[in-house]
Amino acid sequence: MKPYYLTTPIYYASGEPHIGHAYTTILTDTLARYRRQMGSQVEFLTGTDEHGQKMKEAATQKSMHPKELADKMAKNFKEAWVGLDISFDRFIRTTEDAHVDVVQNILNRLWEKQEIYADNYSGWYCIHEERYWTSREVGEEHVCPDCHRPVEYIEEKNYFFRMGKYQEKLLEHINNNPNWIVPETRRNEVLGFLNQPLEDLSISRPKTRLDWGITLPFDESHVCYVWVDALFSYVTGASFPSTQSKTLKNYCWPADLQVVGKDILTTHAVYWPTLLMASDLPLPKKILAHGWWLSKKTKMSKSIGNVIDPLQLREKYGTDAVRWYLLRDMRTGSDATFTEERFATRYEELANVLGNLASRTTSMVIKYRAGRLSEEIETELGEEIEQTLDNFQKHMDKLQVHSALGLAMDLARKTNVYIDKKEPWALAKDPDRTNSLDTVLGTLVRILTVLTTLLSPVMPEKMGALAKHIGLDKIPTFEDLNLALTTRSTLKSGAPLFPRDHL
Repeated sequence: MKPYYLTTPIYYASGEPHIGHAYTTILTDTLARYRRQMGSQVEFLTGTDEHGQKMKEAATQKSMHPKELADKMAKNFKEAWVGLDISFDRFIRTTEDAHVDVVQNILNRLWEKQEIYADNYSGWYCIHEERYWTSREVGEEHVCPDCHRPVEYIEEKNYFFRMGKYQEKLLEHINNNPNWIVPETRRNEVLGFLNQPLEDLSISRPKTRLDWGITLPFDESHVCYVWVDALFSYVTGASFPSTQSKTLKNYCWPADLQVVGKDILTTHAVYWPTLLMASDLPLPKKILAHGWWLSKKTKMSKSIGNVIDPLQLREKYGTDAVRWYLLRDMRTGSDATFTEERFATRYEELANVLGNLASRTTSMVIKYRAGRLSEEIETELGEEIEQTLDNFQKHMDKLQVHSALGLAMDLARKTNVYIDKKEPWALAKDPDRTNSLDTVLGTLVRILTVLTTLLSPVMPEKMGALAKHIGLDKIPTFEDLNLALTTRSTLKSGAPLFPRDHL
């Protein structure tokens, strides 16, 4: 069976990883881990985009060759993802020989099909965004509509992809598949973009201006436009056959899910599918476009100087607390504002609700039952557990991660109330209420077991520790939850999951 294949964007390697990169990657990782919990085989791709003019200029400023800078930044991104516990299966680099071969193979196919043609271009070009703009788009001030930097006027020969030819076919696909782009607001943005005639896409740069890129197979004086190069890395990463590997073994395209930021939605929901249509390749099954992290209502940006280093947050609060905050505090698909105060609030939630529940439960089972207990469950909370499991999976399947996490935390919060209501410390003093005490403790441990499963995709390290505290040798999958009732060993005390001295 084809694995469930999901991708992050291929991050541009001219700058260090920041909180925007971290959010996208942690979100994708959480969805990948959830799929594994559900029993799916998963292929999770991330990587670095290493060609283009920005990369060349960044290397020049550092007195480095572009490949030298690319090697350094790929290492930095990999180390950042390892530090944030990202379970990627494949880290692709667009300078890999296999990827160069795939891109040239596909471009040659498009050239032979006459999907690409040569023409002269004159107009406004943004070096930072590496794209052309019309006079109307740049206005009288001649600034890029996206990054608001000055643009320059260019006249040169380019090769163009007949993107406009596929406008109606793309519109038909979007209208026939209303959940292809989520959330709905992003789908509507793409439909609005497609209300205007779709122009053909410049897919090359002359080497006289830029020589750092993949050479066109049909014209050695031009290199491939960096966005076209980067987009096809998703296909390369799916083990698309190349001269290095001519087999379709392990080929997992199309992607089941591609996660992107809203600023690159047009590229992924217009450029990318039309290129795939022309290449006779299937489209990705779903595109999730998330919002931006803001600082004082302004998008975090390296040029503005307000970006947050996720690894510094990790050093202060721990990896899982960073992962929790980013996914719990941003409504999937919407913008969110980062503040240290909000981070502290979410950490307090972990410490005072989940951490407190784990500590209270394990200490009582150890104190009153020497770490062992029966698995009788309170009927009322048993129904609550089943409803939470069912609704959690529904939200995750709809990619509403923030809502799913909220459900899990609500279950932990209700369980703390249950403890206060049942007063197991009072039951322990009454010999006639032994069975009642066993039921209460069994219910608490059962809920902690369920929470390890629900929360392990977002907090794998802490939920692994919690599983050991409650006598499990590993975090149960959804399918294994019932087995956890009969395979539990003695509960053990341990260090607090979320120490309050981090606050």
